[in-house]
Amino acid sequence: MAKKNEKKIYVLDTNVLVHDPHAMLGFEGAEVGIPAISLEQLDEFKREGTERGRNSREAVRILDDLRSRGSLRRGVELDNGSILKVLFVSDFKPEKFPFKLSIEDNEILFTAVSLKQQGYQVVFISKDINARVKADALGLETEDYLKEHISRDEFYHGWVRLQVPAVQLNKEIPSDLFEFEKEYPLVPNEFVIVESRHNPFNYRIFRYMGNSVFRPVVDPKFPWPFSARNPQQLMALELLLDPNIQLITLFGPAGTGKTFLSLLAGLYQVLVTHEYEKMLISRPVVPLGRDIGYLPGTMEEKLHSWMLPVFDNMEFISHASKVGKHFEEIDEDVRGTKHHHKKKGERISFSLDDLMRRQKVSLEAITYMRGRSIPYQYILIDEVQNLTPHEVKTIVSRVGEGSKMILTGDPYQIDSPYLDFASNGLVVASERFKGQQIFGSVYLEVSERSQLSQLANDLM
Repeated sequence: MAKKNEKKIYVLDTNVLVHDPHAMLGFEGAEVGIPAISLEQLDEFKREGTERGRNSREAVRILDDLRSRGSLRRGVELDNGSILKVLFVSDFKPEKFPFKLSIEDNEILFTAVSLKQQGYQVVFISKDINARVKADALGLETEDYLKEHISRDEFYHGWVRLQVPAVQLNKEIPSDLFEFEKEYPLVPNEFVIVESRHNPFNYRIFRYMGNSVFRPVVDPKFPWPFSARNPQQLMALELLLDPNIQLITLFGPAGTGKTFLSLLAGLYQVLVTHEYEKMLISRPVVPLGRDIGYLPGTMEEKLHSWMLPVFDNMEFISHASKVGKHFEEIDEDVRGTKHHHKKKGERISFSLDDLMRRQKVSLEAITYMRGRSIPYQYILIDEVQNLTPHEVKTIVSRVGEGSKMILTGDPYQIDSPYLDFASNGLVVASERFKGQQIFGSVYLEVSERSQLSQLANDLM
């Protein structure tokens, strides 16, 4: 609780500026402070070719532009009525500061404590959980930087459940759906699992198209022995195979089939229906800690080690589905030859490398997707929970005419130190695009990998 005549100031941690360079401009009518040591850290980060480097450069550019308005040390007035200043530790030293000042992050906290000793009501804003814990221990008011709050329980799943009398399931469209539409704010391409009140295994799925139109969802007929194993997988395939849906987000725990379903639908639409010319696959390299350029080997070798989960799924599809006849047709198209030496019924199994050689699949580093326009392609970006909303915006804006983009990931397993459930690009994209006619999203909740995998998700 602020004392009378106590001046309030928001002190921003460096990671806030790295997460969102424009954060310093978002505190309307308030006083905002950036510790001087943060400028040193931004200077260090700006040399990187990563998103952290780009955001650091942008933050420095914003500060440089603001210099024309006055002294950053004394404070510059912004258009929204706030005052932005660079903070220096005063001659007054807080006594018995408990953390090592040789650590730069602790010097930021030291600056905030110094302001509090001077009579300010300090609110420390940081994306770093441990920094917030330290700030609280020092008696500082502290908050996470959240541009918008997305609850883990209330985020957009892309589907809801409706229980009805079993007799309703015999109708072409259950009448209770229309009553449900009046009470629940359904959005276009949201699914409804209509299930019997006394038997949840007796159900049907409907896709809401808007304006009281509900479309029954049925299992697609692949020329390969694959089908949806649960309602959410069926919803995902419905969106993946609909050419009118240009952007899809699929998220959920490991083993729910996000990547597998996306690859399966992509192969079908590239090799069989020829809806797209090729499939482009990419994933961020955040778990490796550095850009792909730091990995050993040639570009092909780097991509292979970086894309192992994709290779595994593609090999499984290739072997389990006996898609050799489709690959053979592609081979004949490319080479203009026939495989007369093959025995009747003999399976031809090509690897992901073969598809890449035939230019039906390409693997790309996200770093190199900037500035491109990608037409007539099926684009899969995996592990998107490790990307910022700005990175996702940059990637989605690359989609060209006739292309479709699928974003997949697990928002509960984030490797980036400055992202969380509410601020990662996958969840933010789903929330922002919700309700658009060309967008669909599905949260897959059931692991189909193995009993052990399911237990690992539940217990660990």
